[in-house]
Amino acid sequence: MKLSPPTTAFDGPAAEAVPAWSPAPPEPPPRPRSRLRRFLRHPYTWWVLLPTLIAATYFYGIASPQYVSEARFVVRSRADAPQLSLGAVLTGAVGGSASNEGHSVRDFLTSHDAVMRTHERLNLVEIWQREEADFVARLRHDDPERLTRYYNGMVSASYDSTTAVVTLRVRSFRPEDSKAIADTLLALSETLVNSLSERAREDALRVAREEVAIAERRVVASREALTRFREQQQDLDSAGSAQAAVQTIAQLEGALTAAQAELRERMAFMRPDNPALQSTRNRIAALERQIAAERARRTQGDGALSQQLAAFERLMLEREFADRQLASATASLETARMEAQRQQLYLARVVAPNLAVHPLYPRKLISVGSIFLGLSVAFGIGWLLVAGMREHAA
Repeated sequence: MKLSPPTTAFDGPAAEAVPAWSPAPPEPPPRPRSRLRRFLRHPYTWWVLLPTLIAATYFYGIASPQYVSEARFVVRSRADAPQLSLGAVLTGAVGGSASNEGHSVRDFLTSHDAVMRTHERLNLVEIWQREEADFVARLRHDDPERLTRYYNGMVSASYDSTTAVVTLRVRSFRPEDSKAIADTLLALSETLVNSLSERAREDALRVAREEVAIAERRVVASREALTRFREQQQDLDSAGSAQAAVQTIAQLEGALTAAQAELRERMAFMRPDNPALQSTRNRIAALERQIAAERARRTQGDGALSQQLAAFERLMLEREFADRQLASATASLETARMEAQRQQLYLARVVAPNLAVHPLYPRKLISVGSIFLGLSVAFGIGWLLVAGMREHAA
């Protein structure tokens, strides 16, 4: 007998064969990352937002208030004083008459010398290490070099070439400290201006006094030379002696002319052997010899009157020039004294140092905004550079 194969409930002609292995069902799609997680892992958060948050935390929660004391002044001479007025300074109407000493004072206010002099009077280290100061803004070193660098960050001085006004701004952690530093710097500036003025006056007067001394020595030397000449020649007035010699020769020549006329007159009615004619001839010859001797004495030889007169005239001319030089130097000295008084410098305060009520620093919003914008721009530039390098590498 033939046995049939066993069957199951699902066996039948329409049943399909079930394969021995089938693939696993597909995995469900990954869940999208949360926005917070993506935000925290983004480089912009770490390079821009986090530093900005730290800066905002410092400026709004930790930074100590800083008070500003401001002063304004001009440097003037007494010659410019009538043209100076408060309205003209504030409106800028005194631009061209400003002295160059304003630049010198501005440079002095930011110099190491100003720091040391102010520190000797006020102890800047103690002022900028007050307990009110936060750990970032306070002074952390007391050596002169780093104190000067910190000082230049807290004190500023600017010069306006249009109005010739120097503006001084001082910051500290107490209003009274800012005002004290500003007052001290103004006092030091006044001392500097006075020293500059005194030095300029002394230089001008020194030159004028030296010229007077030179002129006085020249006058003394010329008078001594003239005295020695008179002693050597044994003549007080060579010009007068020359004039007297000229008059003597003129008188002899007049007598000679009269004698010659008398001789011609007598020869008209006297015999040639008349004794009167011979006497007249003898007188004429004597006058001629005397005139020749006088002329020779005054014009010939080392001791001639002409040479004596020339030397005397040179000495007199030198004395006259020396006297004129002395008079001119004396007048210049008096003028220098008057001009030194007119050009004396002084410091005129336009705005006195104020006692601050509200702190102007730190500028919180401006500082945080500047940090955010700067980091954003830097991040954008860096992101573009990295993207360009990746594209080039691909």
